[in-house]
Amino acid sequence: MSHPQHHANSPELERITLGFVPLLDAALLIVARERGCFTAQGLDVSLSRENAWATLRDKVAAGLLDGAQMLAPMPLAMSLGLGRAPCETLAPALLSRNGNTITLSTSLSQASGATLASDPADSALALGNWLRGQGSGKRPRLAMVYPYSCQHYQLREWLTLGDIAPDRDVELVALPPPRMVEALRDGQIDGFCAGEPWGTLARHCEVGRLVTTGAQLWPNHPEKVLGVTRSWAQRYPATLAALLRALRDAGEWLYASPEHRRKALEWLALPPYLDRSVRHLQTLAHDEAPIHQQLCGPDVLRPTPQAALHFAAPIVKQLEEAGGRFDPALLAACYSPVHFDAATHH
Repeated sequence: MSHPQHHANSPELERITLGFVPLLDAALLIVARERGCFTAQGLDVSLSRENAWATLRDKVAAGLLDGAQMLAPMPLAMSLGLGRAPCETLAPALLSRNGNTITLSTSLSQASGATLASDPADSALALGNWLRGQGSGKRPRLAMVYPYSCQHYQLREWLTLGDIAPDRDVELVALPPPRMVEALRDGQIDGFCAGEPWGTLARHCEVGRLVTTGAQLWPNHPEKVLGVTRSWAQRYPATLAALLRALRDAGEWLYASPEHRRKALEWLALPPYLDRSVRHLQTLAHDEAPIHQQLCGPDVLRPTPQAALHFAAPIVKQLEEAGGRFDPALLAACYSPVHFDAATHH
């Protein structure tokens, strides 16, 4: 294989390792690797599967990973030092919008009458009224993937729609996404909010039912991002630019045809990636009701601070309750499109 000629704007690093958690919105990283988009930009990229978000976060902060698929709020939370020592982190590209589901166990969905409707308040009120009425006497245990995540904030917002106090009427726990379906089946939890494919897999295995989606609660919100530390971005600007171009190319290929999305699902189903957790899917859906997950498409990948406001609000609230002060410039820096625009001549 011929090596790209080194010149002023060729990547400083030839080999990099990016982390991911087994979710459909790792798709662009997997497509870019399997289709050769990284190679075309002069990058040899290894993908490292991490099962828990906290592990992935710590590995990026420690420099054990060059970057990673991250929960959209994670770069902001890391920069603020929430959950660990502060580490300035950037989100130079989005990897997905939407894609979360709130899934209740089949028994809780049946007992409460909470089902998927056009208004998320319907299922929340059904659950709330049931808890206030007969209930089961014990608080339902609901899982989310990480404290500083859209999943956590969306779950709280949904509960509030049903007049359910998240800190009193239910028990909230954090669990890695790959553990959700098994925990639901074993009765360790009564429901969860997580990204795909875990909600539809729970439904397919007949252990859970979708009662609302992240897209219903926060339409078109950024869900996953590419995350790199600020120091890494400053040290390897040409590598970052090559990475962003490869992701853009992967997104354009994925968007181009249904055939490409079926092919991408075959790659996701490989054992190092999502393996059997996608066996219930025929294709990678694009923007289809009710989940409306977007992994590609015009302007899906370009970050903006405005799009981050949805999840910034609860983070600011948490920070201020803990006696901290929020600097809006930090939000602007975290989700600035400047790297994306420069790399892709936007």
